[in-house]
Amino acid sequence: MALRIATRLPRLAVVGIVLLLASATLAVGAAKRMAAVPKGAPAPVAVATVVVPDVRGQAFVFAKGTLEDSGLAWKVVGTVHGYAVDKVAKQTPAAGTTLKDTGAPTITVTLERTSYPEKGEPEDVSPYIGTSVQPIGLKPAPAVPASPAPKPTVAPKVTKTAAPAAAPAKRPPAFVVAGAPKEPLDEMPLPQRAKLLSAWIATHPKTPANVRHFLYQHSWIVTGAEFGWWHGADALRKLISVDLAAQKRWGIGRKSELVARTALAEVEARVK
Repeated sequence: MALRIATRLPRLAVVGIVLLLASATLAVGAAKRMAAVPKGAPAPVAVATVVVPDVRGQAFVFAKGTLEDSGLAWKVVGTVHGYAVDKVAKQTPAAGTTLKDTGAPTITVTLERTSYPEKGEPEDVSPYIGTSVQPIGLKPAPAVPASPAPKPTVAPKVTKTAAPAAAPAKRPPAFVVAGAPKEPLDEMPLPQRAKLLSAWIATHPKTPANVRHFLYQHSWIVTGAEFGWWHGADALRKLISVDLAAQKRWGIGRKSELVARTALAEVEARVK
């Protein structure tokens, strides 16, 4: 009996050593996995991004609204300043570029003059401070459309109002201006826009963002009417009443009222 035990001891020792090594290996592997994923470590945070829209070929009054609606700032460079009727010739970064959302990445635009006269005060920088541009991925810019359809909107992050179902399918211009863009039929008519702006200003307090909303919509209506768009004179009359309401409610609007009255006189003179 003692002989049998003696002969089996080496085998038992070998088996024990193998089991000990296996246990050590498993322990080391578990320790490495625990070190790789610390307990309670937060999940990776996705980087917020914004894609640069294509505003080439758009009238500046529309292009800046498109950029602001996308959460972007803008600035005008070159010899042509930021008048509403001028047209965007170049933009940097290119359309389709994905940027890190640094707050309000600044898009640079170069303008070219149109046949329509430049009036009022030019705007060469966005009404809010821009932030740095940090491209994440580049995409080739798409071709400029033959007839770009501008997408006007309000201040940054405000959803664009869709055209009402009752909008007429055809809107013959009151007059034709050489070089002026055609009225986009996927947007509400100018009188409807002025009516909604009137209701909006009656229910909103004066804040920097709301003032930008008001001024942008005001510029859209005035510029569209001067381009000869459908029922522009009617829209300007409604807009003047909005200016009077802004003066009463917010204490601003006198200057914009003068702009609207001047535009109305010009439009009425052209439609006679």
